[in-house]
Amino acid sequence: MQAVRNAQPLHESTQWETSALDLDAYLARIDYRGSLTPSLETLTALQQAHLDVVPFENLEIVTGGEIRIDLESLQDKLVRRRRGGYCHEHNTLFATVLDLLGFEVAGRNARMLMGEDERIVTPLGHTLLVVNLEGHDWMVDVGVGNIGPREPILLEADRELSHGPWEYRLERSPLGYWLLRHRRLGEWFNIYQFSDEPCYRADSGEYNYLASHHPESPFVRRVVAQHNGAEVRLALTDLELRIFRPGKAPALQRITADALPDVLRQRFGLVLAPEQERALLRRAETLTETTSEGEPLGT
Repeated sequence: MQAVRNAQPLHESTQWETSALDLDAYLARIDYRGSLTPSLETLTALQQAHLDVVPFENLEIVTGGEIRIDLESLQDKLVRRRRGGYCHEHNTLFATVLDLLGFEVAGRNARMLMGEDERIVTPLGHTLLVVNLEGHDWMVDVGVGNIGPREPILLEADRELSHGPWEYRLERSPLGYWLLRHRRLGEWFNIYQFSDEPCYRADSGEYNYLASHHPESPFVRRVVAQHNGAEVRLALTDLELRIFRPGKAPALQRITADALPDVLRQRFGLVLAPEQERALLRRAETLTETTSEGEPLGT
């Protein structure tokens, strides 16, 4: 006897908001003119174009705004207003683009480690993507700050690979999760670990609320902007700017509060509305000397 298949269509809550996407506006935002055929080459090119142009940042939170991850809000902020965001924003928008282009894309949620031991159970909270191409699953993440991969990574244990000068390794952790690591100054640095369980828009919405409202969230407590460049990577935390180059210790620049808007414009391409800039300056004037070392900021 053959098994009876459930022929009912999936509920819209399991799907991306593809019908409302303005693809032309998104492609113009990331300055992409390449192939749109669903292939590994297209996926890689889109990921790199997105990372080159759309920064990682939390400025909406620290200037008194709200982070929303419905598609209209994402298009307004990341595309029309040419702002950035964090993982729930970046990867939800990117997944919607991929879905419209015909890629088979699903969400996942990771446990951020950012240097912690992989045996430690940290909470879920980071949205990433898995894309299936010709029967093989590839991890894709455009929302893990300045430390993330710049190309898709095949979900296959014990793989070491280079994305330009940046080195990564994917393996299985003692907890049975996929573990993503990045080589920093000769040592493997744990970024995050994740399972094969799907993550839906509703899940990312809950994690987004915690990241943007919980008093212990680094995105509530800190001013954050990062850029994941092909050769140089940037991380601004409060009034510290770190500049990362392959194989070298990061260079640290301390900036004054009144210089912050110019640094955001010149280094990250971020231009705030006048009222937001005033709110940011008020926040910056309260900052004391702090360090971003050990903060799980790549979510």
